[in-house]
Parts: sequence; C-alpha cells; structure tokens
Amino acid sequence: MDFRRLGFAVGIVLAALSFIIVSAVTNAAAETPAPNESLSIGGASIRVEIDPGELGVARTQVLDWIRKSACAVTEYYAGFPVQKVDVKILPIDEGKGVLFGRTVLVDQTLVIRVGLSRFATESSLRDDWVMTHEMVHLALPSVPDEHHWIEEGIATYVEPIARAQVGDLSSEIVWRELVDGLPKGLPAPGDRGLDNTHTWGRTYWGGALFCLMADIEIHQRTNNRYGLQDALRGIVRAGGNMEHDWPLVRALKVGDDAVGVPVLTELYDRMKATPVTPDLAAMWHQLGIRPSGNSVVFDQGAPLASVVRSIMAKRSDPGAGCVQVGAHPGSTADSMSVLEIEDAF
Repeated sequence: MDFRRLGFAVGIVLAALSFIIVSAVTNAAAETPAPNESLSIGGASIRVEIDPGELGVARTQVLDWIRKSACAVTEYYAGFPVQKVDVKILPIDEGKGVLFGRTVLVDQTLVIRVGLSRFATESSLRDDWVMTHEMVHLALPSVPDEHHWIEEGIATYVEPIARAQVGDLSSEIVWRELVDGLPKGLPAPGDRGLDNTHTWGRTYWGGALFCLMADIEIHQRTNNRYGLQDALRGIVRAGGNMEHDWPLVRALKVGDDAVGVPVLTELYDRMKATPVTPDLAAMWHQLGIRPSGNSVVFDQGAPLASVVRSIMAKRSDPGAGCVQVGAHPGSTADSMSVLEIEDAF
C-alpha cells in the first residue's frame, strides 16, 4: 500500500494512532540513551540513533538503508542539502515495514524521525521511499503554511527520480507512478488554486504536478540545458534549506535565476489562486510515455522524449560513503505501508 494513494481521512486516523504509539515508545525509552553512529555522506554528518526495541533487521541493514537514501539525495542535489541532521529510528511493535516519517527542526537541530516495524525485512528497507522523501524535505527553506503543497510536491516528485538516478528504481516505475498519481492532483470543483486548496490530493500530487510542469517547461526553454533539478540545486547553493525560513517567492526567484528562465515564478502566478487543469493525456503523448500494464514504454520518437531522458539522467557522483545499489525491479507502490505524521498535524 502506498500512502500517497490513501484517502486523506484514512491518513488522519492512522496518523493519530501512530503518533500515540511513537509517544509511548519514546517515553518508555527516555531513561536509556539509544546508541548512535555517524555517517559522512555528501559533505554532511548524519547522526543515526536507533531507539531501544526489537527489530527484525540488523543494525547494519538499517544503516545501509539510511546511507542509500542519503546517496540518492546527494546525487540529485550535488551534495547533501544540510551539514548536519539527526535520524532517529523508532522501533514499533505494530504494522509492517516503514510506518511513518517526519522531519522537524528542534532547537536548531534538524531531526528526521522514522517509525520502523519490528516485522520489517531487508526487502522493506530496500523498497522504502519514506527515508528519501524525508531527506528531500531538508532541501527547501521552510515556507508559510499555505505553501505546504510545494514542500510535499517537491518531495513527492523528486524522491523517485533521485532514487532512479542512483539505480535504486527503474525509470519505468518512476513514470508509471506519475501516470497513476498526477490525476489525483488535478483541481476538483470549487478549487481555488494551490495556495488555497489544502486537500491531500492537491497538496501531494498537485504539488508534484506543478513540479513536472515546471521541469518540462525549463527543459523546453533552455533546450535541455537545465531542468527543475538545476533550479532546486540553485536554491540549496544559495543557502535555502530547512534550517531557514524564506518567503516562497524568494525561493522560486532563486531557482529561476539558477536556470536563467522565470518558469517557477510564472507558473506559480498561474496556479497559486486559480485552478489549472493540464491535458495529461496530451502531455504523456508529447513526452512519449505510453502506459503498458503496470509499467510504461518510452517512445523515443515523441516530440519531448529528450526531456524525459534529460530529467532521468545521472548528473554527478554522490561520492565516498555511498553504497553501490543495483536497479530494483519492484515498485514502491507495491511495497509501501507508510504514514507521515506531519501531514495530519
């Protein structure tokens, strides 16, 4: 089950239950300091702390899972987006696999909390998208609440592409999930634009739709020299990460300056307070994305096929500290059982 495909009401109920479970585990373990270990990846120090509790996977497997996610983010952003972050793993006696994730700034310390079922397996960790999703959140300044869609939209859009760029996910799965997911981000009757419509679908998939539209347009207007990845890298280079509060317009302007075309600002002006409904079928046709069963086929003769290739292209080497990962045929949509507390509270 993929949390991004769940109804928002179900998500709130499960979030509340998981929050109660995490609080109980955290309080019970408060008197016993959890062992920790530091990973050095992409120029960052990632301090990993595994709280006391039973897990079905070895500590080394947990560390490899975190390392793999950090390497994907490092590849996408040409460096890890912050210098320091704490990753806290909370063993939970319920559920299966990775249960939830949340990224917060606590007393000037960035903390990623992830709940991991004691029934989790090596396969659960290999297929997981939550850790990467949470790390992507680090690579954008904190923006006002009405812009939560851009935070979740970027994380939803970037996570699978970043994983594909390090060989952890196939390109076919990335685009199949976009084909399946983006219709959930289209405006419904009564929609008042992304800044004013805070439904689950518009927050996650509406934000992801904004990202894909921006990515395509940047590639077109720069003849594939730049894409959204370059704009987001520019924001991080300018100091725009989760440690800082920025107005959204500032972040978008910095991204536009990095690629030399004002696509982000112009698209935001179009979509912030007005429902915009792109023709997704026409978009897939232009890109050469042909759904086929549970996958897609790429039409390399399509008008914008080169845009797809450019979006997916590996651009840098994540460097020392990164594990080798091979292309994995499974789909995140088939293996997830995830809840992000942050989305309901």
